This record gives sequence, structure tokens and C-alpha cells, in this order.
Amino acid sequence: MVQTIALAGNPNAGKTSLFNLLTGTRQYVGNWPGVTVEKKEGWVKGLSSRMLIDLPGVYSLSAQSLEEKVAISYLLQESPHVILNIVDASNLERNLYLSVQLLEMGLPSIVALNMMDVAVSRGLQIDEKKLAQKLGVPVIPMIARKGKGRQQLLEWLEKEEPTCSRLIVPYPEQVERAINELIVLLDSAKLNLKASVRWIATMWLERNETIEQVIRQNVDPSVIERMELVRQRLGDTVDHQIRNARYTWIETLLREVTTQRRTVERTWSDRIDSLILHRYLGIPIFLLFMFMIFQITFSWIGTSLSDQLDTFISGPVTDWLHNALMKMGSPDWFTQLMTDGVLAGVGAVLVFIPQIAILFLCLSFLEDSGYMARAAILMDRFMQAIGLNGKAFIPLILGFGCNVPAIMATRTLEDHKGRMVTALISPFMSCSARLSVYSLFVSSFFNRGKAEVVFLLYVTGIIMAILTAYLFKKFLKADEGMFVMELPPYRAPMIKSLFLHTWDKAKGFVRKAGTIIFGMSVLIWFLGNFSFHGVTPMNESFLATIGGLIAPLFAPMGFATWQAGVSLITGFLAKEVVVSTMSIVYGAGDTDGSLGALLQGAFTPAAALSFLFFVLLYTPCVSTVATLKRETGSWKWTLISVLYSFSLAWIISFFVYQVARWMF
Repeated sequence: MVQTIALAGNPNAGKTSLFNLLTGTRQYVGNWPGVTVEKKEGWVKGLSSRMLIDLPGVYSLSAQSLEEKVAISYLLQESPHVILNIVDASNLERNLYLSVQLLEMGLPSIVALNMMDVAVSRGLQIDEKKLAQKLGVPVIPMIARKGKGRQQLLEWLEKEEPTCSRLIVPYPEQVERAINELIVLLDSAKLNLKASVRWIATMWLERNETIEQVIRQNVDPSVIERMELVRQRLGDTVDHQIRNARYTWIETLLREVTTQRRTVERTWSDRIDSLILHRYLGIPIFLLFMFMIFQITFSWIGTSLSDQLDTFISGPVTDWLHNALMKMGSPDWFTQLMTDGVLAGVGAVLVFIPQIAILFLCLSFLEDSGYMARAAILMDRFMQAIGLNGKAFIPLILGFGCNVPAIMATRTLEDHKGRMVTALISPFMSCSARLSVYSLFVSSFFNRGKAEVVFLLYVTGIIMAILTAYLFKKFLKADEGMFVMELPPYRAPMIKSLFLHTWDKAKGFVRKAGTIIFGMSVLIWFLGNFSFHGVTPMNESFLATIGGLIAPLFAPMGFATWQAGVSLITGFLAKEVVVSTMSIVYGAGDTDGSLGALLQGAFTPAAALSFLFFVLLYTPCVSTVATLKRETGSWKWTLISVLYSFSLAWIISFFVYQVARWMF
């Protein structure tokens, strides 16, 4: 029989790291709040009948944010076999507030006391046995990112009858009387919930939205009316009284189970933050970090590795495939399809894997070290100016990997209109798919300033997103709430975690090359070699006809060729396909010249720069458009986004081309 374990905890308590430790799932491990958008699940290694459900990171069960609503709804409706509550040992007071709420539910629970190494480094000593006695459930000390405590935790998770908490927090006398009255009323309603009736009554007094919804759907209106009277009698401050009582209980508990061995001084993390979060230096430091990443990716390391891989694929691999097919007696058309079509198309994209891997390795380092959470704080001032807050910057940063999860991550934003605006501007973030196009063109036309050009493209994407948000906020005015974010401590990233994250991203890129790009390469080769008259030269093919129809549209930007036009059309399916299409239509597979050399004969440097800006800003890929429709729930705003991005791309590219003509 399958038994579920619900993993719950505060953001940055190490919840996702513990999920990976127990399941072996190579899920994204970040170091900022909001990385877990929905529940995720995986089988516990060593316990084949245990399914671990990773709930969103929350600070409480108040059910105000989307994450809190998802978490409390699951706990109420699914009734997991046991709740695994992960707690940051170095920040006990804040983390234990959620623990108290979970334990008050009366469901089977285990507390994983994580980050014990950080607590010790801060001079904090915790009596785990006494803490377990006070909470009434097992407490397992752990260092999840290093795998310490895993075996002891598995032994508790294996138990068929886990321990149910009997924790009762003493509330003020008038609150206790109200709770007892509500318990009588709820008992008469016979709610079919496994959670403690006392906990449900307490949540009703706190005006918990999820609990209110459940009660109004399942309890007789006459009983609800009496429950309303009980709540009204206590006034509007009852939720504050309950919250204060919980914190008072937690403070008393901590005095009994913790010892501070030394005075807490200003930490080295605080000293770094005084520079990183400086009002005037913070943004330049962020831009410097990003520029250094692009230098490593495009100038110092990445380009030379990509060049070597390109030489290997276009030389030995192509020759081997051609000779192997000839020896097998394959027809000429099939040999050309495989070498000039499939290998030329797929290979043109695969050569950029080293640069993409290096970029993600660097970004993963910044995320896991704790810096990216600081970047969100830095950007809060700019976000406030456009009607959003710094929390919206987190989905935008995710957009550097892929716009699809970036748009999905907007679910962590509480305000509906704020979510809409953030989702609509996310496609302006330069995803990894565009990176292959950037790499191809900067290597071909801007050899001395590769990193500078790519840096300019990324910054332009961010600026366009900000300006677009400023425009959209006039129609979708968000509720500007205060931005509060927990800053995780700086940590040395785990080498294994960095490389697993990088491998996952690179693996996804290769998988796309083996599916979408492979299929498109075959289709493009056929369209480029056939017309209504049968086999024809490529300039007279279906592909040339299609590209020629839209080529005049790009004349003011300097690339009015059918090859450029058809590459942009296929790029709507996936931006990497722009590169594979160009490799096929310019004949990189059947000539001795490289694709870069062939492009130099088709584009001027000014036209190449204009083309890059168009790729940056024009209509996002079909997966992004579909996700945008699903998350906004509006065809109107999805179509506005598509038309707006295409128009903006045309205007900016036209401007760039006119200026660049005077520069080159």
C-alpha cells in the first residue's frame, strides 16, 4: 500500500535539498523563496511504498498566498500518512511558527532539524531530545545538503504508525472559551476531516480562507451563523491574540531547549551584504557579475570549446557518417538528407552546448551561493517604479533558463494583476534557446566584442521588460504591497549540486536537439529541395517561396532575404531552430566553409546586430505562448503579447540597424 509523506517547511529551510536527498530526483535546487511553485512528488529511495510530496515553501498556514492555499488544501484533503516538517535550526523562532500550526493539526508528524552546522557555527546549541519531548514528535538533527541524518530519518519514516502530536498551545481565556464553543458546534456538524477540531476552530477564528471555504461547503448555514457570532464577539484582534500566544509559547520553548554559547556578532555574511546591497554600488556589482559570466561564456572559455566541437562535428563526424552511408549503399538523396539536413541542422545547435553549460554553471553558482536572493532585493526599487515588487524579479531571472518555467513561477505572486504583468514581460528575458543564435552571430561578426554584444542583448531584454511593465500597469494596475524576502546565508555551493543542475539543463538542450530540431531539420531539408515541380534548387523551393513572402518586411532592418525570413518563421517553434534552419538553407553541410563564414557573405555587421535584436524581442516560441495563455487565462492578453513583441522587435531592430550602419 502506497503511503504519502508531505514535506512542509519555510522557504530556504532546505526543503528541496531534503526532497532530492530522499528521492534522488534531480529537481532544481535553488536558494531563494518561491522556487517550488507546485507540489512535486518522488519515491523515497529505500522505502518503495513511500511517496514524498514536496509542498510549496510557506511561513505559515494563514492561506493568504497561493503557496499557503496549495499547502493547506493538500494537508486537509489528502490526509498524508505523515507530515515531514523541515526546520532551519539556525532560525528556530521563525521556523517553529509553522511547526506549531502543523502540530496543532493533530496529524502524524516528524520534525527534521536541518542546517545544524549553521546553528553550531553561530554558537547555538539545541537539545534535540528535549525539543522532541516538548513538541511530542520525533526530532531528527540533519545537514540535508551533505546527506547527514538521512538514515535516522528513514528509520522513522518506515514506521507504520507514526507519532501524532498532542500539542495544545494555551490561548487567552476568552479565546479558549470561543474555541470550546466552536468545537461543540463543529462536532455537531460531523466534518469528515482528519485534522483536529480544535485546530479547525482556531483557524476559523483567524479567518483562514481555506478553512472558511470548507466549512461553508459542509456545515449547515444555521451552525455557520452561530460560529460567526462567536468570532464577532472576540473582535478584529483575535488573530493577533492567537499569533502572539503562539510566539509566546515558542519563546518559552526556546529558552528551555537552546543555549547561546557566545554573543552573536556581526557575521561575515552581514559584512558582504553591506557591499552587495549597497544603495549605489549594488546594481553596478550585479551588472559586473553578469558581464563576467558572459566573458567566461563567450570569450575566455566557452567559444574555444564550441569551436573545437564544431570542427569535430563538421569534420570527422560528417565524414564518418557520409562514408558509412555510402558503404551501406544508401541512395544519394538519403545521404544528403542525413549529412546536409539532419547532421547540419542538429550539429549546428549542438556545438553551442559548451557555452550553454558554462552559462548555467555560473548562474547556478550565484543561485546556490545565496546571491540571487540579494539581486531580487536590489531590483525592488526598479520594480516598485513599474507597479511590481522585487519578488517579480525571481520569475524573470528564471527566464534566463527558459521562459516557460518563468511564466509558471509567477504563481508565487499574491496579486493577480501583478502575476499577469510579470507573465507578459517574462518572454523578454533571453532564454538559453536564444543563446545559440547569439553565439553563432557574435562569433561570426563581433570577434573582438563577443561578451559585450551578448551583455548588451541581455540588458536590453531586461530594460524592455521594465518599460513594457510600466506600459501594461496602466491597464493592469497591481496592488503594490510591501516586499519582504528572507535572505539566505551565503554558502559555498555543493559541487555535486552545481554539476547536476548544469547537466539537467544541458540534457534538456540535447533532448530538444534530438526531437524537435531533428524533426524540423528533416522537414526543412525536404521543403528546401522540393517544389510543385519536384526536385528543385533551393532558391526555387517551397522554402524559398515561403521565406520570400515575408522577406520585404525585414528590408528596413538589413536582412531582406528569404533565408533570414524562413529562419525566423521556424524559430517560432523553438528559437534553436533558427540556427539549424540557417545551417541547412545556407548549405553549411555541403560546402567546405563554416556556417559563420557563409553568414558573413549574407549579412553585414549592422544587419547581423539588427537580426540579433529582432531574435531577442520577437514573438516567443510556441511553448511559451501556450504557457502564457494557460497562466493568464486570456486569449486577448496572449494575442496582445504576441503582436506587441513582434512590433517592438521590428521597431528596435530598425533603430539598431540605422545606428549600426554609421558604426560599421
